[in-house]
Amino acid sequence: MVNFNGDLVHSDQITLTKDNRAFKYGDGLFETVKVAQNSVVFWEDHYFRLMASMRMLRMNIPMSFTLEFLEEEILKTVKVQDAATSYRVRLSVYRRDGGLYTPATNEIDYLLEVSPIKILEKGSYSIDLYKDFYNYSGLLSTVKTNNRMLNTLASIFAHENDLNNAILLNENKGVVEATNGNIFIVKNQVIKTPALTEGCIKGVTRGKIIEIISKNEDFTIEETSISPFEIQKADEVFITNAITGVQTVTNYRKKVFATAIGEKLSNSLRILQVLKK
Repeated sequence: MVNFNGDLVHSDQITLTKDNRAFKYGDGLFETVKVAQNSVVFWEDHYFRLMASMRMLRMNIPMSFTLEFLEEEILKTVKVQDAATSYRVRLSVYRRDGGLYTPATNEIDYLLEVSPIKILEKGSYSIDLYKDFYNYSGLLSTVKTNNRMLNTLASIFAHENDLNNAILLNENKGVVEATNGNIFIVKNQVIKTPALTEGCIKGVTRGKIIEIISKNEDFTIEETSISPFEIQKADEVFITNAITGVQTVTNYRKKVFATAIGEKLSNSLRILQVLKK
């Protein structure tokens, strides 16, 4: 079952017209959230990012789109799924049909899709650079729009080369993010992550990890530009997103990384998640 504009329907009952703007122009955005133990993880942060993104894309935000309303809609949709420990929920918002590049309306439709999260066994996790196309820096790149072609091509590259993930670069050949999350590198007592001006998504988990590191006197966090050379020289590398939390990286080309700091931050994130309930 999916939730289309508040109505629970079977997924095969959802029909997109030939004028669907998300399909024709990528005129939409989405939030991916985790639901665990009937709680939407870090929902307030996701909600305010969604509102900011909709404003940036000049979408009309319905009066009903309150934090409480959307949380109830998410939990309502989760409730009718097969029982699982935790769920991945994708909330898609897109402008209604009509118009060419100029839309006929700024009113929106929304769709909620739910799937159980599979627990993956720990093991090696390898990455490399994707250099065929660039993720251009700028404010629009920080928004999770439906245009994920670069992420798709980079994911195909990773699959074809027996990698777990690929790293996107910007037009200055600086590190931006992974295909499915933000990236952090650790060198001595300094932990770096690309600044938003580099073109990375303003990840909710990214923000939580920055918050955790900022309160730890043993480390310094820097939001800055990162060269691919710094990955090679790093002690540790890890990737963050809303579903996995912290994914430690073990291999980059011939380099093998430690994972202790990433694992500690993963534990701290889980504790923060419980405290935020």
